[in-house]
Amino acid sequence: MLTEITAGPQGPFIQLAYATAENITGVPIYGRAACYLHPEAAAAFSRARAAARAIGLDLLVFDAFRPTEAQWKLWDALPDPTFIADPRLGSTHGRGIAVDLTLALPDGTPLDMGTGFDEMTVLSYHAAAVPPEARRNRLLLLGVMVEAGFVHNEYEWWHYNLPDPDTYPLLSDAAAGTGLMPKP
Repeated sequence: MLTEITAGPQGPFIQLAYATAENITGVPIYGRAACYLHPEAAAAFSRARAAARAIGLDLLVFDAFRPTEAQWKLWDALPDPTFIADPRLGSTHGRGIAVDLTLALPDGTPLDMGTGFDEMTVLSYHAAAVPPEARRNRLLLLGVMVEAGFVHNEYEWWHYNLPDPDTYPLLSDAAAGTGLMPKP
């Protein structure tokens, strides 16, 4: 049901934040680092990557499919619907149609976006007053992703998802068969 997105010597680059302790919970959420998207989102991601490469850049992925179990862990750490979707309502990540990412140089070095990934402040808003270079980079990312068929989240410069999320099923780790969550 979901398509695995893999890193390769020629990119895309994948650094799944929730497979490490470098996230808002302070502990790894995923038991393994694997990146999945719904096939339609994977196709849009491929288009976005081609657009980025056409301008001499690449994509660096921080998160993609996020099982409902993982969404609960984020919600427990920060129950703020501005930045974390309420797991009782479901999220675009839990449907496999969202990707958190940035633009990167061909060697994987991320471009300056004015804030880090998952910096849950108003500076992460798309319209935030950030330095000109960061603004330019955010607009480049926006153009690449929208051209590929994604829509943006106004509160997170890194978050893009396919439109019409309710047409996609919400998935647990078991239902998706991804094995992302650690074994109890």
